Amino acid sequence: MTYKISTPEMEEALARYFNYRQNIIVPNISWGFHIHECDLLVIRKNGYVLEVEIKISKADLIKDREKVHNHEDYYGRIKELWFAIPEYLQENIKYIPEQAGIIIVYKHEWSDKFFCKTLREAKSNTCARKLCENEKLAIARLGTLRIWSLKRKIINNKKPVKKHIVYDKTQLKLQYE
Repeated sequence: MTYKISTPEMEEALARYFNYRQNIIVPNISWGFHIHECDLLVIRKNGYVLEVEIKISKADLIKDREKVHNHEDYYGRIKELWFAIPEYLQENIKYIPEQAGIIIVYKHEWSDKFFCKTLREAKSNTCARKLCENEKLAIARLGTLRIWSLKRKIINNKKPVKKHIVYDKTQLKLQYE
């Protein structure tokens, strides 16, 4: 059975694949770093940046070819470009640029987690430069900004359920929404 994967499931699998304990990994960079929108940005310990484009449908994969920026960073900070696709899109790799590496995200029947494997290595941008400390901090800051909005969502989901008193002729009872 083919499971349709969601973007957050892809992000979590990729964060484990690129080792979030050793690298700075931030999803959805679209402001604050003067770069085109990136689905996932990885700063390796050596200071080089990887961009990961996440695609969960064939239409999204094809539409990516229409992007004006072509995944090029005008400041020369992207060392490697990767495309991450679910296993069920593997037959559509012809839509992925030749310089991009390909990561296949798949699920084992015996696990509730998704896993990643490299199908094709990314071509290294030999002109890319390492990030300076201020740039690393800017990306880390963008990542930590997301933590607080996620914590707010968790708090909001844990709020007690509203109670209403409903009177029926035999008894007073609480009804939960």
